[in-house]
Amino acid sequence: MTRRLEGRVALISGTGGGQGRAAALRFAADGAVIVGCDVNAEADAETLRLVAEAGGAMTTMVCDLGDPEGAAAWIARAVAEHDRIDILYNNASAARFGSIAELSVEDWRFTIRNELDLVFLSMKFAWPYLARQGGAIINVASTAGWQGSRGNGTAAHNATKGGVIALTRQAALEGAAHGVRANSISPGFIITPGTRAFVENPAVRAQLTSGIPLGRPGEPEDVVGMAAFLASDEAAFITGADFIIDGGTTAC
Repeated sequence: MTRRLEGRVALISGTGGGQGRAAALRFAADGAVIVGCDVNAEADAETLRLVAEAGGAMTTMVCDLGDPEGAAAWIARAVAEHDRIDILYNNASAARFGSIAELSVEDWRFTIRNELDLVFLSMKFAWPYLARQGGAIINVASTAGWQGSRGNGTAAHNATKGGVIALTRQAALEGAAHGVRANSISPGFIITPGTRAFVENPAVRAQLTSGIPLGRPGEPEDVVGMAAFLASDEAAFITGADFIIDGGTTAC
């Protein structure tokens, strides 16, 4: 690794597994000091152990970022520990699925809260500290923010991820004068703890990958590599952009 994030304080949400765990490991390897957050204390403790084992620096806490008090507490802890925030990586999310006709109002609101509200709240409370010396915001959106999903009942998820992309662009405009860059990443099908069972079934894997030109699902590292670049000075002239990482799926 290049240690291109040496000494920077990086807040990463959803560090209990999947892309969040991979991000914590990658950013720590690049020299960042990690402040994590997850609703699953046991899973997050394992990430903490892995980062320490690899020689990285990380603290974490259990918090619900969809609750304004939870988001504010996460930011406050990071500032109390380090007196600065250099990188905010909004990775955490949770969705419920169903078509427009079938999705309950409760499930719609759950998805809005846990995929869009939590991005806004973390950005809002971190903003004064990012603007103090400049910094980078990285929001995880999805290819669902760019296109519909046939037959998958992802109405709320499509809406939230489209919202994340739009919110990121607005943050880029508002942050430019303060040296704050904001970009989003839109992954396609990525192997996570929640999707691994599908890809381990050969028939299901073949069906899932049939529409991916590169012929395989993505790995968390495919996403966090882009995030590490966007957080670094190498991306100093990049803001307000969304980066699709889907093996070519949306090119079809």
